[in-house]
Amino acid sequence: MEWYSISDVERLDTPALVVYPDRVRENIRQAVGMVGDVARLRPHVKTHKSPEVSRLMLDAGIASFKCATIAEAEMLAQAGAPDVLLAYQPIGPKAVRFAALIKKYPGVHWGCLVDNADAARAMAAVFAGEGLTVEVWLDLNVGMDRTGIAPGPEAVELYKTVSGLRGLRPVGLHAYDGHIRASDLAERTRLCDEGYAKVLALRDAIGAELRIIAGGSPTFPVHAKRVGIQCSPGTFVYWDKGYGDGFPDQPFSPAALVVTRVISLRGDSRLCLDLGHKSIAPENEIGRRVYFLNAPELKPVGQSEEHLVVDAGAGHGYKIGDIFYGVPFHVCPTVALYERAFTVEGGKISGQIRNSARDRFLSV
Repeated sequence: MEWYSISDVERLDTPALVVYPDRVRENIRQAVGMVGDVARLRPHVKTHKSPEVSRLMLDAGIASFKCATIAEAEMLAQAGAPDVLLAYQPIGPKAVRFAALIKKYPGVHWGCLVDNADAARAMAAVFAGEGLTVEVWLDLNVGMDRTGIAPGPEAVELYKTVSGLRGLRPVGLHAYDGHIRASDLAERTRLCDEGYAKVLALRDAIGAELRIIAGGSPTFPVHAKRVGIQCSPGTFVYWDKGYGDGFPDQPFSPAALVVTRVISLRGDSRLCLDLGHKSIAPENEIGRRVYFLNAPELKPVGQSEEHLVVDAGAGHGYKIGDIFYGVPFHVCPTVALYERAFTVEGGKISGQIRNSARDRFLSV
């Protein structure tokens, strides 16, 4: 029996997301082992979005977390996380909600990002108006070109501006280098080191004792070897086909799969599965959305909201109701498509976990 096989799979309505807790625990163990000191690990929860998985991390000694939404932040507080960084610059109503969240969970050590002076002043007005002083991390653009300020003179000026605002306290530098995707570890290391050198130069230019959070999953092996910084991978907890193919140097294994059934036969070579856009992340080209562990020869050729058509070859022998176990190429947005996942232990369905932070609002 293969590790992923579910002996009572007939109980499972498909498409379904399934999670293997033993493999999740092993991925967490591997991540902790890579950094050496569990205090240096600040995992991003955007991948799993689950209080149950957050508690598995807490059980492993992880105390610091990162998230992207207010709902993810509240989910972490509800799970008992003591230290949460909102890796986002809260603007407008989001700043108001973040202030409300901080007041609702005063026992949590909170922080957020900032990358420009106008946003800093707006955030400071909201937080100071609520009687709060919130720790902020300068979000640095080291090549991702999504958010962040370039690590140079303008960043030094931003630090000075933030330092003078009531309601904010600058405490660190945040550098996400998700644009670095070289499969070769040596090349990935070279590019990562180039970006990180700019972060260190900025800290020296500011001349303050600032903490550093760096990297995501691709550069995790590089940053894990540094001293005195926190690393924030996220995908490692479930892993996926895309990162597994792209970064074979990393020790993680798939721990979350999609399960699907054959619902129709199309001629003598094609099958239709109940795995549409609503069930698997569709942003990649169609051949890079899902890989079937027990049927690697299947080639996706068409997809719509509720259906995936695959070519199985003439004389394939598959029949209506046959089960396939798929590894998502991109697990993070795939998880966000499911309100819950079914846990599999000992080859059987053992329970459910809620992907509660897929919602935009919990209570705040």
